[in-house]
Amino acid sequence: MTATEPRTTHSTDGVSLPDSIGPAERQRLVALVAPTHHAPSVTTTAPFTGEPFVELPQCTPEDVAAAAERARRAQVDWAQRSVRDRAAVFLRLHDLVLDERDRLMDLVQAENGKARRDAYLEVADIAITCRYYGRSAPSVLRTKRRRGLIPGLTVAEEVPHPVGVVSVISPWNYPLSLGAGDTIPALLAGNAVLQKADNQTALTALAAVDLARRAGLPEDLWQIVLGRGSAIGPAVLDEADYVMFTGSTESGRHIAAEAGRRLVDCSLELGGKNALLVLDDADLDRAVEGAVRACFSSTGQLCISIERIYAHDSIHDEFVRRFVDRVSNLSLGPSFSFDAAMGSLTSSEQLEVTAAHVADAVDAGATVLTGGRARPDLGPYFFEPTVLADVAPGMVCHREETFGPLVSIYRVGSVAEAIELANDTTYGLNASVWGRDTRRARRVAEQLRAGTVNVNEAFAAAWGSIDAPMGGMGDSGVGRRHGSSALLKYTETQTIATQRLLNLAPPFERLGDAGFADVMTRSLRLLKAVRWR
Repeated sequence: MTATEPRTTHSTDGVSLPDSIGPAERQRLVALVAPTHHAPSVTTTAPFTGEPFVELPQCTPEDVAAAAERARRAQVDWAQRSVRDRAAVFLRLHDLVLDERDRLMDLVQAENGKARRDAYLEVADIAITCRYYGRSAPSVLRTKRRRGLIPGLTVAEEVPHPVGVVSVISPWNYPLSLGAGDTIPALLAGNAVLQKADNQTALTALAAVDLARRAGLPEDLWQIVLGRGSAIGPAVLDEADYVMFTGSTESGRHIAAEAGRRLVDCSLELGGKNALLVLDDADLDRAVEGAVRACFSSTGQLCISIERIYAHDSIHDEFVRRFVDRVSNLSLGPSFSFDAAMGSLTSSEQLEVTAAHVADAVDAGATVLTGGRARPDLGPYFFEPTVLADVAPGMVCHREETFGPLVSIYRVGSVAEAIELANDTTYGLNASVWGRDTRRARRVAEQLRAGTVNVNEAFAAAWGSIDAPMGGMGDSGVGRRHGSSALLKYTETQTIATQRLLNLAPPFERLGDAGFADVMTRSLRLLKAVRWR
């Protein structure tokens, strides 16, 4: 099968930044960075054009320590507020995010390069996050009664307390979803946040801080510090009472070691080499559309993006034909409107990795079914959505995460083979299963070693079901975001047990140790008999 050529594109000619994020607005947001002293500034690049976008001040370790101190002072008063009072801030933020959706989309696109539809999904995600935690936090964070030692006499209570300062290290690929989405529950739990945002997408994170302050968040409670990880990373970790990190597996291992050294907890969402299974009874029209979204949303720069497709032999050829035709006609280009289905990669580094993975596979015998080329005519970091066949062990893209618009398709002879191959990875973040018999597909999903599995959907079903936890297995990380656990992980749990009978000692003393043991043994048997937990 040869590469398919037709593709709808949009030229870079006439691409200009929207007025909503002009120079004055960019400088207003830059002013929200924690105060800095003497570190050289960094100028970021707009992916659509390769032109300079914004000059950013960089922090020193001393700046990080000062920002953390301001956050700690603000956290004391914030933690004393009722949970409902804190939640009201984020319910107001929900409305502001939706009111400012166009400006936020403009920023995400300008800094990241993704298509506008993908930028909108980040806006919607933060609105959902604000609503969910704003409504659920008062219940999740209330003091809870637990069964005491002696029925009726021992009152046990579980009291959640904020940990203090949460260090959030957020990536460039989803600057709003991951920049604000992990911060919201941390703040709602009564903590302060010290966030190291990636330079490339810092303005998006700063825009979220700006809106949160407009919603009523105390000014010093959410601090943004900027700088390379090698320069300020250790300082950010040193100030943490909890670490929330999204990024590479290699960096995650280092952060976990540092958190362990300091005896603070951490949550790490790391890489993925995610699989999609097309079963023999799949609705191919739905499966093809779902696979396109699964592989090429945000130009493939998505931890839960699909990079491996296993199609059953009985439908393989037809699925591949339809999928390649659909991918080859995806519209791509630098557009601040909804007319492009796929945007740019974010940096030269991502372009180089994607191109290198394709070249390595082709040199070793893989077949390009469509795509496979950089598109400098569209912008400096554009790369066509690419589908490979005949990918074999030993090729770099067979096992390593590309984090770009590249997917490999494999033929399988049975469902059991598809499950085995899908699980043949050190990662375990996300997976997707397609089949008309949803009960059967659900049974397949349960056999996949992945933190989230979507049946007849790419990734949005699991990610958007924010009441359910989301995270990885194996090299894809530890801990979970979303659900009640994403609030409770930012707390320290205290147990308070109150004994109602003031002095138990005299009766027990009269029994003696042997008598006490006899009475307790009978009591324990009785408690089991009446099904007391």
